[in-house]
Amino acid sequence: MRPTHRPLLLAAATLLTAGALSACGGGSGDDPDTVKISYKQSTDNEIRVMDTYLADIKKQFEKANPGKKVKLVPIKAPDAEYYTKLQQMLRSPKTAPDLVYEDTFLINSDITSGYLKPLDPYLAKWKDWDQFIDTAKTAAKAADGKTYGVPDGTDTRGLWFSRSIFEKAGLPADWQPKNWDEILDAARTIKKKVPGVTPLNVYTGKPVGEAASMQGFEMLVYGTGEDPLYDPEAKKWVTGSKGFKDSLAFVETVFKEKLGPDVSDALDPNFPTRVRGELLPEDKLGINLDGSWLPQDWGEGAGHEWPEWSKKLGLAHMPTQAGQAPGKVSMSGGWTWAIPSKADNPDLAFTFIETMQTKANAKKWYVANSGIAVREDVAADPSYVKAQPGIEFFTDLVASTHYRPAYPAYPKISTAIQEAMESVTTGDASVADAARGYDEEVESATDGEVIEK
Repeated sequence: MRPTHRPLLLAAATLLTAGALSACGGGSGDDPDTVKISYKQSTDNEIRVMDTYLADIKKQFEKANPGKKVKLVPIKAPDAEYYTKLQQMLRSPKTAPDLVYEDTFLINSDITSGYLKPLDPYLAKWKDWDQFIDTAKTAAKAADGKTYGVPDGTDTRGLWFSRSIFEKAGLPADWQPKNWDEILDAARTIKKKVPGVTPLNVYTGKPVGEAASMQGFEMLVYGTGEDPLYDPEAKKWVTGSKGFKDSLAFVETVFKEKLGPDVSDALDPNFPTRVRGELLPEDKLGINLDGSWLPQDWGEGAGHEWPEWSKKLGLAHMPTQAGQAPGKVSMSGGWTWAIPSKADNPDLAFTFIETMQTKANAKKWYVANSGIAVREDVAADPSYVKAQPGIEFFTDLVASTHYRPAYPAYPKISTAIQEAMESVTTGDASVADAARGYDEEVESATDGEVIEK
């Protein structure tokens, strides 16, 4: 059985609590004319896409609202730590900001915990809300039918590959694998013919958090069959599935055959930052299973300027396990802006959302962040489609995409996925034992509300 690391988690939680409680100073109620905004700051000091964007919106807001001020409160942390710090802040009026950046995977958990304020009274009076696509709106809607967040874009995922490494390996420039075996075969060819590079990256393990679950495992398991994690008809979480074991077996193969990064690198919480800032630009990685947002790090002034990336990298969709219909897989998520239930300046916070989400500002963010538009007026704007290579490719994947089960138990399910992946990555557990451990975690997290497939 895989280790649970509970002592380490407890110690980490204690440290994070201390950091979180100091992150917002005296809380949002210090000044009724100041709106405090918390957001995730990149752990890469060279990447300031969000910081630059919010600084611009801050200027616009303060100019349009004389006497009102904006205080930006960045949280610099890897994904998993960001979520923990944010939840600690939301628990108390002393530390709760007025506006927070919420990942769609966590928002329902925070809604259930009572941390967030329903936005329906504001949305009913906001004409721009009609421009948001329905699927994006539902990402921040709870079981009570109320909406708790305004999405600032969505994303999709696929396979990025190095054209120069493929050329050296004798692989085609227009590579498009039809199934999982063809991905592994390409990685094996790279390992044999291009020594000194990492053939294939699939994010794995608890240190990289949701990147392992969503960019890694779910891009696999959603290619094995319908509703592989949650059965919406039975309203139960799935256990015992062959697709789950097959997905773990794929991860095990990547690391057992040394087709992926060194295990110590793969389990480094900052590894996704290294992939974008170092491995891909320096031609050290052959194939990368990752998201549509990568080019945000490579634009002008972004920190790792790489203007030729669209010529150096190829794009391919992720195939289903055996090439079965529909033939391709993607996962979509995204982030939302939400108002904490303990915020002292919620009206100012929503006014800031309105400033961020004008058509012009929304388009500016989608392009800067390499995001996919969730506003219909922006999606239909030719200047958006032409703004960056790859946008059309990743936008087309929306037709084949899947969304994570938007239920409060999902964060615990995600952690269980990461633990199962990590145990086969390190070789500490067999696929069968890792899958069995996952099933036990799911039963515990859902009070036995499971169905075997």
